[in-house]
Amino acid sequence: TIPWLESRDPQKTIPAMQQKLEDFREYRREHKPPKVQEKCQLEINFNTLQTKLRLSGRPAFMPSEGRMVSVRLGGELDYYDSPSVNARCQRICDQWDLLGSLTHSRRDALEKTEKQLETIDELHLEYAKRAAPFNNWMESAMEDLQDMFIVHTIEEIQGLIAAHDQFKSTLPEADKEREAILGIQREAQRIAELHGILLPGSNPYTSVTPQLINSKWERVQQLVPKRDQALQEEQNRQNSNEHLRRQFGSQANRVGPWIQTKMEEIGRISIEMNGTLEDQLNHLKEYEENIVEYKPNLELLEQQHQLVQEALIFDNQHSNYTMEHLRVGWEQLLTTIARTINEVENQILTRDAKGISQEQMQEFRASFNHFDKDHGGSLGPEEFKACLISLGYDVENDRQGDAEFQRIMAVVDPNGSGTVTFQAFIDFMSRETTDTDTAEQVINSFRVLAGDKNYITAAELRRELPAAQAEYCIARMAPYPGPDGIPGALDYKSFSTALYGESDL
Repeated sequence: TIPWLESRDPQKTIPAMQQKLEDFREYRREHKPPKVQEKCQLEINFNTLQTKLRLSGRPAFMPSEGRMVSVRLGGELDYYDSPSVNARCQRICDQWDLLGSLTHSRRDALEKTEKQLETIDELHLEYAKRAAPFNNWMESAMEDLQDMFIVHTIEEIQGLIAAHDQFKSTLPEADKEREAILGIQREAQRIAELHGILLPGSNPYTSVTPQLINSKWERVQQLVPKRDQALQEEQNRQNSNEHLRRQFGSQANRVGPWIQTKMEEIGRISIEMNGTLEDQLNHLKEYEENIVEYKPNLELLEQQHQLVQEALIFDNQHSNYTMEHLRVGWEQLLTTIARTINEVENQILTRDAKGISQEQMQEFRASFNHFDKDHGGSLGPEEFKACLISLGYDVENDRQGDAEFQRIMAVVDPNGSGTVTFQAFIDFMSRETTDTDTAEQVINSFRVLAGDKNYITAAELRRELPAAQAEYCIARMAPYPGPDGIPGALDYKSFSTALYGESDL
């Protein structure tokens, strides 16, 4: 029993250690009690022996200096082979005392080892509880640090930078948590080494090793400056884009209103009655020169727009003008000034050819402007009818009046556009007031449509004229009587003279 109690073989696991403790407890419960009973029986036998010796007047047995002696009212009696008996008795007592001491030491050692293993187990569990969420945090951080971002404004990139700075501010606390977690593992290892306990190769509660934690932490440390650089580069790009937006917006906000203002001024010049037509023409040509001189501003805007496109900028909150809108406005401005100059030149030609005075021309302009309510430079059918009525024409809403209005509309709006321009109005009024060569001019126009023939066909009229005007002419043209005619030939000459009251037809 003594060698078994002296055994100090280290155990590798808590179950093995607990089994040894259970074996010791079994020894105390089952094996030791009988020996104690034997010891008690020995004492009983010894006492009985002493009693019988005393009753028979014999001296009692006394162990003394390694030998059994019998003492009587002060005397000592030697027994046979008492030294050997005394020596054996002493060895038994000494071994019993040693056995008790070893038992106590064994129990203390087992209980101490059990507490050490329980401490290590608690440390392993604490490590696992803190290592798992920290590992998840590092994986999430690595994913966020490598996340691709697409931004279009400075505000967006500033938001990302602020979020990144907030993340970096948490790194010192995260590093403290990492050190604390690794410290738990080191403490478990220290306790094991101090007491000669051989730990298993891995923590039974987690697969997250200290090596894995350090590896991921090092990866986070590498990704942070890379994220810094990427965000800074994007901020620089957004600053550049914002500069391009402001540059384009500033120029566009000058060019756009300038084009709009010139359009309005040209419109006013074309309908105002200040000065002669020559004065208006000179004024318009000055505007044309001014517009041509302004073209470099639009070219600069085109260059800025090209830079904006190359930077893949799709919106600009600094201007409501787009390059396409400004291009269209610029082309409209060029077209408007050219057309307006041409209209005034044609008015001068008409005035000079028809002998219209400046006063008459101003009257025509005043009448036209009065009914041009939207100042669009043209009159709709109802506006034109009201204008004619104001000038004394009988175009009221009756059959004859409607016929007369349709005749006039065919003259002023030969293409059937539904509008009457000022130039067409002047042409009509000049014909009405001068009445010179009007029928001949219309005849020459029909001759061109007829290909120099003395007659025209319904098919040619439908092909060359708007449908309403073609049907109007076909319904009113008489058959052509000449010998060179063909079936269905129409007499455009008699129609033209009748149209202007130069015939009885």
